[in-house]
Amino acid sequence: MEKIINVFARHEIKYILSEDQRRCVMRGIKDHMIPDPHGMSTIRNIYYDTPDYRLIRKSLDKPIYKEKIRLRSYGRPTEDTVVFLELKKKYDGVVHKRRVEIKEKDAESYMSGAIGLSELEERIAVISNPQIAREIDYFKNYYGNLKPIVYLSYDRCAYFSDEDESLRITFDKNIKWRGENVRLTEEVGGEDLLKEGESLMEIKTATALPVWLTKVLSEAGARPASFSKYGNAYRAIIDAVNERKGKENDKYICEHILERNTDDRGICNQPSRGAHSGGGNSDSVFLPYGALKRVSHNSVVASGDSRSNHYDG
Repeated sequence: MEKIINVFARHEIKYILSEDQRRCVMRGIKDHMIPDPHGMSTIRNIYYDTPDYRLIRKSLDKPIYKEKIRLRSYGRPTEDTVVFLELKKKYDGVVHKRRVEIKEKDAESYMSGAIGLSELEERIAVISNPQIAREIDYFKNYYGNLKPIVYLSYDRCAYFSDEDESLRITFDKNIKWRGENVRLTEEVGGEDLLKEGESLMEIKTATALPVWLTKVLSEAGARPASFSKYGNAYRAIIDAVNERKGKENDKYICEHILERNTDDRGICNQPSRGAHSGGGNSDSVFLPYGALKRVSHNSVVASGDSRSNHYDG
């Protein structure tokens, strides 16, 4: 029986690869890595955030510590399928992931506030560490009023090292996001976050990269790149709003933004500050909860600099 690990602490290094680079890397790792026995899987994620997008805005300000909460499934679940409710934290370059296994309908009930911590603990499918549920509950109560903001899906192939059990390499293709029908039980689909032919490779390890792998990366011309799935979905929304400057609905998109500062065209131009952004000073468009649903069908793919400098989603 496959062992499921629900606590991780490791470094994650990301690369945006062309089709040729991906093939080169695949050739280089075949003698050192073992394919996941499940083959390619479609991973579905629901990212939760506050109505003013506090979590993602803080993350994009690149603080030394950042965190997020998501619901994840491998394949399309039913309401009775066991899924993962995860806390993902990053401190000083090290990613920590802690998660519980729970039925999809129970996870939805908990995140919506229909059930509390005691009911959550009762419904956890596999209790490996009771502390994790309490950490999730603290996080949920601390931020308050968390909403399902973005649905993210992608096709993943994973490989494991036969020499270092902490070393794992994944390749993600068809990364898509949307702001409507935000439930794991829904069909995949949405806007693309990568250009045609591109894939996202992630190297996850608790130790230094082996020499053979650094040679493979060099031969493929692969260079590390910061990339956040949720961050780029949020960025695509901002791009969509900016593209529609001067149109009548610009003011409608921004009208419910907390502490807004709009110009004469109704475009929101407010710098992040204080508790809303983790103390950063970057210019950010504050989008109200629901704006994703209003503009996602017209969003554009973030490219170039617009998809850089964000950590993983």
